[in-house]
Amino acid sequence: MTNLSIVGSTGSVGTQTLAVIRDFPGSLFVIGLAAGNNVALLSSQVHEFLPKFVSVTAASPLNIPVNTRIVGIEEIVTDDQVDLVVMASTASAGRASTLLALGAGKDVALASKEVLVTAGHLVAQRSIDSGAEIRPVDSEHSAIWQCLVGEDKSAVDGLIITASGGAFRDHTLKELTRVTPEQALLHPTWSMGKKITVDSATLVNKAFEVIEARWLFNIPFESIQVVLHRQSIVHSMVRFIDGSVKAQLGKPDMRIPIQYALFGGEHRYFNEEEVGYNPIESSPLTFEELDLRKYPCYELVLEAGKRQGTFPAVAAAVDEVAVDLFLQYKIPFHGISSLLSEVLDRHSGRSNPSLEDIIEAEQWAKEMTLELAESVSV
Repeated sequence: MTNLSIVGSTGSVGTQTLAVIRDFPGSLFVIGLAAGNNVALLSSQVHEFLPKFVSVTAASPLNIPVNTRIVGIEEIVTDDQVDLVVMASTASAGRASTLLALGAGKDVALASKEVLVTAGHLVAQRSIDSGAEIRPVDSEHSAIWQCLVGEDKSAVDGLIITASGGAFRDHTLKELTRVTPEQALLHPTWSMGKKITVDSATLVNKAFEVIEARWLFNIPFESIQVVLHRQSIVHSMVRFIDGSVKAQLGKPDMRIPIQYALFGGEHRYFNEEEVGYNPIESSPLTFEELDLRKYPCYELVLEAGKRQGTFPAVAAAVDEVAVDLFLQYKIPFHGISSLLSEVLDRHSGRSNPSLEDIIEAEQWAKEMTLELAESVSV
């Protein structure tokens, strides 16, 4: 029996994690649930899974069973009974909780991209110091993890991460100047939340994934390649020094990497008719070079990651605000890349930052983004 706490239980990854847990009632048990403002869904989850603890950000009253206690998120991720923390909360809440969990020796199934993007050096060091494991939940990083099983890490020559290309992969540069939020949210293969779907259209999510891979697998940036793969069947590949390549294939369904992480790298039964991959039905599989002219955000965020320090945290903060402004029709699609470029140009940066330094840089970046957004016309 593995005892779990889930931070961000009402989000996309959190609800899919609970769906996996339903399939394994004798193997996975929910100790704690934490969420933000979706009190109605959280109440429903608490009554179904009967956790020991629950934590909620919203001020609204929470209807919970008599044996469940409302506590701070710190207790949910550090309690002695917890074996694994599923981190599905974004930004600062997920980062702080991840550091707390790792510091308490809890393994973390990490689904929040921003945690490693903004504070990779702190999270990696905390994992090393405590001996706690970071298990990737993103399909791309789960694929790399699976491909590395049984392999000598010194024989790895590089990583190949696939990208669907998002909603606008077939748009011309001229057409990209007129796209709308509704169009950006029409992802061709995955069903995800609004923020990450827009990030897929700009390819910011893929720059984040490259930065994550650098920390998760201790691979230099120059050894990580991104290719366009329209079918989203090959999730990532590992190239070895003898020229051979291993790939992990599967339908675009997050429950598979979630389940793999929950069981610590074990493959468990899944209904094959529901998620099974059939090579005939999914043929052909194609791979293309990215047209980076369509994805200026990708290069801006990736360069911020390479500069390290507070630059990747600033890039993530700008993207968070800019995407929200785009979804509210306050800036055009190309305004996201314009704001990223301008704010990063104005940032002086700080090397080897503390958590406080990162938080300060993020706040500056958000304020600067809002200020500069007034000059970005719709």
